[in-house]
Order: sequence, then structure tokens, then C-alpha cells
Amino acid sequence: MSDERVRPSADEIYESVKRDAAEELGRPVAALAFSGLFAGATLGFSGLAAASASTLAGGAGSAELLGALVYPIGFVATIVGRAQLFTENTLYPLTLVLDERRHLGPTARLWVVVLCANLAGALAFATLAVDSGAVPRDIVVHLADLGHRLASGGWTSKLWSGVIAGWLLALVAWTIEASDQAIGQIALIWALTFVIGAASFDHCVSTTSEVLAAVVDGSVSASHFFGWLSAVILGNLVGGVAIVAVLNYGQVRAGEN
Repeated sequence: MSDERVRPSADEIYESVKRDAAEELGRPVAALAFSGLFAGATLGFSGLAAASASTLAGGAGSAELLGALVYPIGFVATIVGRAQLFTENTLYPLTLVLDERRHLGPTARLWVVVLCANLAGALAFATLAVDSGAVPRDIVVHLADLGHRLASGGWTSKLWSGVIAGWLLALVAWTIEASDQAIGQIALIWALTFVIGAASFDHCVSTTSEVLAAVVDGSVSASHFFGWLSAVILGNLVGGVAIVAVLNYGQVRAGEN
């Protein structure tokens, strides 16, 4: 049997993340915006899939579990399709910034462009789902109800919920670098984002589609939405940057001369 190590080391994953990050920072603003728009709209299918599955299950006790099981669909399509997702970018460019501060400006540009495009895509999807008539009304009602429930709760609780979701999404970005097989990447994405759907953690793109569906449907006010969103964006940033990017930087760089 070969003694060759199969799993990449943390150092190898870190260098792979840096290569991908450098590639993304070099992309034109228009390309980032279109990619971010695609990601924001596509992630709407996570909430729609969960609402559809739960609606079809009726009042069964397994309805929420069934919804959580299909929730990762939008994440798989977005991440495997290499679309720009804000929470993934709390990891990738930070690996460059932590090594070389000159990447801070381009990283800020990337964050602003991608986040705005993600939110625009989420709004477009929510409007299409609620107002177009393409989605059956009972599923629309369930989707808006999911959004209303997600938007409930205090600002601090939403902040910490966002921290956990940001942590999970940055973990997705880190761990898929350890696999060059699509099936392995899909399994990792599915397992980690299932937790977001099952525990109803707040994510500034995927759950934004659900909350915006409630805004479009009239059950959540715009002012409440922006208060909720501010807590979630901050939480996602803290979870992705402080917990994953910085700690992984520590495990790779600690002890180096």
C-alpha cells in the first residue's frame, strides 16, 4: 500500500484558497456583479425547495425535516457553479489580506459589489416567487411564513444566529478546497448547509430571499427587514472572518519564522 498522503494538509488547503482568492480579486466589477446577481437569485431556490417540500408533506411531523433536507439545493447550485457568494468571500480574500495588507482595498470592493448583487438577486427571486403567479399560492404562503418566522426575534439573537451561519459557510469554502471531486464537494456543501436549514440559522443571502418574500407579501415591514439584515450581515462577517479565516490562518502560520 502506498504511503502517499491522500488528504491535503492545512497548509496546502490554505495555499489553494489563496490562489482562488487572487483569481477572484482580479475579476472586473461587472463580472463580479453578474456572478453575485446569479448567486443571490439562485440561492432563493433553497427557501422555495424547503417551502415546497414542507407544503407537500402537509401537517406531517416530518415536514420541517423534509424541508431542511432539500434546503441545500440552492447552495449546491451556487457554490459548485462558482457564483460569487458574499459569505464565501469572508474566507477567500481574507487569506490574502492576512498575509499582505495591500489586498484590503480590493477585498472591500469585492465585498461591496458581491453583497449588493446578492441582495438584488434575492429581491428579484422573492418578487418573482410571490407576485408572478408561477408558484402555487399555498407554497407562496408557506415561503412567506418561513420568512416571517426567520425575521422574528431580537437583534442580538439574530446577530449570533448569523455568526453560526457565517461560520458554517466559511467552513464550506474551506473544506471543499480539500476535495477535487464534484461529488465530494456536493456532499460537504449538503451536510453543512443542511444545518443552516434545520436550525433556521440566519444567512444574509439564502434566508434573505425568504424574509424578502414576506416583505413582498406584506407580512414583514421594510424597516424590520433592514434591522434584521444589519444583524445578520454583521454576524455572518464575524463568523466567517474571526472564527474561520483568522483561526485557519493561525493554524497554518503559527510557529513560522
